[in-house]
Amino acid sequence: MKNAVLFKLLSLVGVVVMLVFGLGLISEVVRDRQHYRDEATRSVTQSLAGSQTLLGPIIHSACVETWDVPTGTGAERALVEQRREFILTALPDSLDVQGNAAMQERARGLHKVNTYALNAKLSARWSNLESLKPSATQKNSRMNCGAPIVMLAVDDARGIRTASAVLDGQSYKLKPGTFYPAYAKGVHAALPDALRGRTDELTANFELELLGTERLSIVPAGGNTVVQLKSPWPHPSFGGRFLPAERTVTEQGFDARWRLSALASTAQADLGQGKPVCGAESEPTGPGAVKGCVDTFSVGFIDPVNAYSLSDRATKYGLLFVALTFVAVGLFEFMKRLRVHPVQYLLVGSALCIFFLLLVSLSEHLPFNLSYAVAASACVLLLTYYASHMLQGIWRGLPFGLGIGLLYGLLFTLLQLEQTALVVGAIALFVVLAVVMVLTRKVDWYGRLALKAEA
Repeated sequence: MKNAVLFKLLSLVGVVVMLVFGLGLISEVVRDRQHYRDEATRSVTQSLAGSQTLLGPIIHSACVETWDVPTGTGAERALVEQRREFILTALPDSLDVQGNAAMQERARGLHKVNTYALNAKLSARWSNLESLKPSATQKNSRMNCGAPIVMLAVDDARGIRTASAVLDGQSYKLKPGTFYPAYAKGVHAALPDALRGRTDELTANFELELLGTERLSIVPAGGNTVVQLKSPWPHPSFGGRFLPAERTVTEQGFDARWRLSALASTAQADLGQGKPVCGAESEPTGPGAVKGCVDTFSVGFIDPVNAYSLSDRATKYGLLFVALTFVAVGLFEFMKRLRVHPVQYLLVGSALCIFFLLLVSLSEHLPFNLSYAVAASACVLLLTYYASHMLQGIWRGLPFGLGIGLLYGLLFTLLQLEQTALVVGAIALFVVLAVVMVLTRKVDWYGRLALKAEA
């Protein structure tokens, strides 16, 4: 049949189209499972507490300035009261935070969510509280200020389990809320009005037990801020505007220490203006990335081996797998003068696609590396067995299976790499192309195709 080669090529194009469609469906499955995992995280967040941002302690006082403005003339002349509401804030000159975050794994169905219980001790020092003394902006105005309030703010107050405060050796009972409109969630204690305008040093010590999910952020509210955070979690992800000055990460956990000066951050000025805090979802990633929010630094308690993201990355290589395998089968067919039916190509491609579905399903129950090994081994054994019959010989099926195994090994290597995945993949493709070109350098393609057409 003279058009046999054309018919074969068109059939293979149809097979590839069907396999691409199948890979697309598998990618949709991976994305759906990732969506279910995100839903599990949201469910835990709604039931427990979300990512936390710790701010404080800060002392503030709400004030109102009123004055009379004359209006009208003659008998209709009257005085109308005008008012200005503002908040005075005293930020600590030094802030020291010592925290230990114990991990508490929660689950929703198959999906596990990393939560933590933070036990923190916060020590703050103010050299004076003169910033709490109000200054009049109008002549003959009247000034009325509420009692000074010391506050500690968080993102999700549901995560507060216990909290206590000691100022200058005296214990204060903490109550819900902060009475600070910009940072309303947290705890507070009312202080004696006599502290307003204090010229000598004031110290405050807080103890806090706080629950959260996956990420903890801290605002460097002190003129000098020192934060030391420990946890048994071995895979911390440090983020925010500042990285730790010192850190030790081992299989037993991490110990990180931040040392920040107000010279390096605008946090104090931004807090005084009541700007929103850059939380975990809005942390700046570059100059000018997020404007108008208070600086934070953070640590994420996130599993670095995300089975769904790795499975999604693996699926993106699916078409390349199919193409390279079809090239290998085609070489056997031409070099050994075999006849491989398009249905056989379809079955081989289907086995390659099933690997990705096996991978994502097994990884929900087993560690990712073990899931990959099981799925890859099953597919390699199946393809080796099938190729031994398709290529008419065990000694042809074994090299074919070995080549498929090498492909799976290469894919696993690429999934483990971050910075060098592109260059390794490019070099591997170059090597494959070079091998094909060397093996076929003496092939008479016109003669081979003529023989296939005559057959």
